[in-house]
Amino acid sequence: MARLKAAVVGATGMAGQQFVQALSNHPNFEVVIMVTSRTLANYGEALLEANGSSRWTQHTPVPSDMLEVPVVSSKEFRPDSVDVIFTAIESDLAQELEPWFAQTTPTFSTASAFRYFEDTPLLITGVNDDHAELIRKQQQEHGWKGFVLPVPNCTVTGLAITLKPLQEHYGIENVLMVSMQSLSGAGRSPGVRSLDILDNIIPYIPNEEGKVRKELLKILGEYSNGAIIPAEININCICTRANVLDGHTESVFVGLKKQASLAEIKETIQRYNPFASSSLHSAPEHMIHVFDDPYRPQPRLDRELGGGMTTSMGRLEVEPVLGGVKYVLVSHNTKMGAGKGAVLLAESMLARGLLHV
Repeated sequence: MARLKAAVVGATGMAGQQFVQALSNHPNFEVVIMVTSRTLANYGEALLEANGSSRWTQHTPVPSDMLEVPVVSSKEFRPDSVDVIFTAIESDLAQELEPWFAQTTPTFSTASAFRYFEDTPLLITGVNDDHAELIRKQQQEHGWKGFVLPVPNCTVTGLAITLKPLQEHYGIENVLMVSMQSLSGAGRSPGVRSLDILDNIIPYIPNEEGKVRKELLKILGEYSNGAIIPAEININCICTRANVLDGHTESVFVGLKKQASLAEIKETIQRYNPFASSSLHSAPEHMIHVFDDPYRPQPRLDRELGGGMTTSMGRLEVEPVLGGVKYVLVSHNTKMGAGKGAVLLAESMLARGLLHV
C-alpha cells in the first residue's frame, strides 16, 4: 500500500519537531512538505538560526529522512497537494488556517482552537474511538472534504486513559486531581524561565484547570444520535508546573458509583488494553502499566514506557473519603499527549476508513 503524502505545519517549533520525530520512516505517511513562516530549501536549513545554531530541541538528532524535505511558507502551501496535514501551531493561527486546510484535506492538530465545538470529537485512540463518526457531521455542516481533529490537552490525556476502565466497569461520581507538569508542556512561555522554576514549583498554569474539567467530560461522554453527551462526573483539579523536563505526573482521587475490592479494580485496569491486537504503528504494547513498587511511577524513569505512549500508574490504593481509589500516574506530554498521539490518531482513522476523502 502506497504511503499517504503528509505535510507538517509549524515544523520548526517544539510541537512540530515532535511530529517530525513521530513521522520519521512511517509506514503509512510520507512527509513530502513542511510549512513554516518562510520558504526555504529544506528542513535542515529551516532549523538553522542566523548565528548558525540549531533550533532542534529534541533528545535525539534530526531524523535523516526529514533533513531534505522542502519547506514552504503558509502563503505558498497548497493543502490539496497532500493527503493529510499535521499542524503544530498556536490556537489563534489554527483558527485561521485549519478551516482552510480542512476544505480539502484531513487535518490533525495539537491546538485547542477546535476542541470545544459540538461537531468536533476530542479523540484519544483506544478510549473513545466511537466518537470518530462525528467528523461526518463536521464535514456536512462546513461543506469540507477534509476535517479538523484536535488532540486533547496533554494534561487530560493520561487522566482520561486511566479513568476509562473505571468508568466502564464501576461508574465514576467524583474526581479530584493535582498535577505536577513538566516544562516541555509550556514550550518557552513566560512563567517557566530557568530562574523561576529552578528549586521551585509554579502553583498556577493559566486556563489549564478549565481545559481539564471540560475536556475530560467530553472525552468520557457518550456518543448518541450524532452528538456527544458529556459524562456526568464531578471533577476538580489543581495544575502546577514542576522542575521536570518531560512527563506529567498526576495524583488522582476517584469516587466510584459501584464499589469493588482493590484487587478487582487493579485487575480491571490491567485487563484494559485496546491495543492488544492492534497493528497501529505508534500504538504501545500496553496502554496502561500498573506498578506495585510504591516509589513508581516517576517521570524520569517511566515516561518513555511504550515509546512514550504507555501511561504508568502506581500507588493504587483504597480512597475512603470519596469511596473509590487513589493513584499516581505519569504520562508523556509531548508524545502520547501531543505529536505522537496525533499520529496514532491518524493511523486509527486510516484503519477505520475515515481518513480517505
